[in-house]
Amino acid sequence: MISVLWLACWISLAYSFHNRSRLVVLVPVGEPVAVSCPLLPSQQSDHNVTWYRNGSAITLMEDNYLRIHQEGNLLWFIPAKIEDSGFYECRVGNSKRESKELQVFEKDDGLCFNKDVIYLQKLLLENNGNLVCPDLEYFESEDSPLVVQWSKDCHPGLFEDKRFQALGHSLSINNVNERDKGIYVCRTMYTYMGKQYNVSRAIHLNAYVSPEKLPQIIYPHNNSVEVELGSNFLIECNASGETREIFTSWEVNGSALEDFDNSLIVETYEYVSLSGKWIVGTKFNISVVKNKHYLTFSCFVWTPTLDEIAVYITLLHPTKHIQSYLIGGLVSPLLIILAAVLTYKVFKVDIVLWYRQSCQPLFRKEVSDGKLYDAYVVYPSSVTNCIYSSDTFVLKVLPEVLEKQCGYNLFICGRDDLPGQAVISVVDEAVRLSRRVIIVLAPGSYSCSMLRDTTEQQIAMYSALIQDEIKVILILLDKIKDYANMPESIKYLKQKHGVLIWKGDFLEQSQLASSKFWKNVRYRMPTRQNPPSLDHHLLPVTLTASRISEGYG
Repeated sequence: MISVLWLACWISLAYSFHNRSRLVVLVPVGEPVAVSCPLLPSQQSDHNVTWYRNGSAITLMEDNYLRIHQEGNLLWFIPAKIEDSGFYECRVGNSKRESKELQVFEKDDGLCFNKDVIYLQKLLLENNGNLVCPDLEYFESEDSPLVVQWSKDCHPGLFEDKRFQALGHSLSINNVNERDKGIYVCRTMYTYMGKQYNVSRAIHLNAYVSPEKLPQIIYPHNNSVEVELGSNFLIECNASGETREIFTSWEVNGSALEDFDNSLIVETYEYVSLSGKWIVGTKFNISVVKNKHYLTFSCFVWTPTLDEIAVYITLLHPTKHIQSYLIGGLVSPLLIILAAVLTYKVFKVDIVLWYRQSCQPLFRKEVSDGKLYDAYVVYPSSVTNCIYSSDTFVLKVLPEVLEKQCGYNLFICGRDDLPGQAVISVVDEAVRLSRRVIIVLAPGSYSCSMLRDTTEQQIAMYSALIQDEIKVILILLDKIKDYANMPESIKYLKQKHGVLIWKGDFLEQSQLASSKFWKNVRYRMPTRQNPPSLDHHLLPVTLTASRISEGYG
């Protein structure tokens, strides 16, 4: 691919030179020459052409006897002299000026041409082509056709090779090869006013290879490679082509590879690929990459019909990938935050309880909220043929854990109210002075009776639901399979505040404040400033309904 690009660039330069030859008129001294002024189709009948030299208008006459004269759009010099060299501009009517340069040269001694007066032409190798003798159309007329003679490198006998044939102003060459390159000179005689003048042009033929037959460089592609210091690295250069006449060599910063490091052994190889093309290349291995190897290695590829082409590969120290550090720096805090959120979500209860016990007393100021109780307890009353676990839980287990171990102050109706007090007044005042309402439910309680009595339930529910002044802790002493018979108020509280399910068996380990159930109860309870130690000994509880009645009746 690089070879094709190189050839395209070379052809572009050659084309630019050829274009320049149209703008620069070259002629040996003493030979006639005509400088043309280009005409548009609409200007063909208009001969009002004005010529300028070096920016100034010149007066010309259409007098054929004058050495410099004008014929239509042509400015004639018969013959050309050295002093005629310069820039000439023409204008047709009011059109834009067109500029051309006339260069008149002396002939070189010992040569049949002037090496500074050469036209460049190109022909494709292994194809038929024509060399054209430039500008002869100005000298030809119907009365005196031109006879053109050709020579190569100033030697006669060109037409001994049957591949060459003169065709008018052109030289036809069949099956152009490398030997056909060189300087071709075309000559003719021009008769003007009864006097003959030599007209000659020197043409440099450059034969080039068809792009389809140019070698294709496979690797490298003018690239850089990051290599670790001390590692092993193989450097390779290869190309493919129609024939095996492809050659490669290595240089390092303009020096031969063996002069740079004689320990680097170059290996050459060639083989035919599956597509039928020849693969030719060289390689060498750097067994231990050192600091001196971080340079540019140039590979030169050439063929007998193509000048060498250089491609390179540069060894670089590995760069620190800042992007990975930036990504890591951004992702790490996010992962830490995510881990912190997940940790808090899983261990939220333990974290809050630890903070209350360890840190909060250090920063909290004493502020009285006017409350006397930490929680008001509502529970089902004991009824015949109903289970009595709710009485045991409320009158024994709940005070044992929350009051004795955790230091909370509970108001339990039936234990803390005085005989003869009005129930409405007691319940209303106790709920108003409480920070929480604990509602204890047991399976079957709704088939026996509602809460302790209707009045107590209504007052507690009014404060918790209607006024929304107090938080509710809902405790079920066992899972309830069917909530259909549950009052709508209880369903609402369950949905809003959640529910805690007691699965204890009233033994000692079920009464530990550090167990999971009691941690969740303590998490929902208000904060205590100086809770007592949780490490004191607990007595087993074996309380029957009759003993509860005797102790708290």
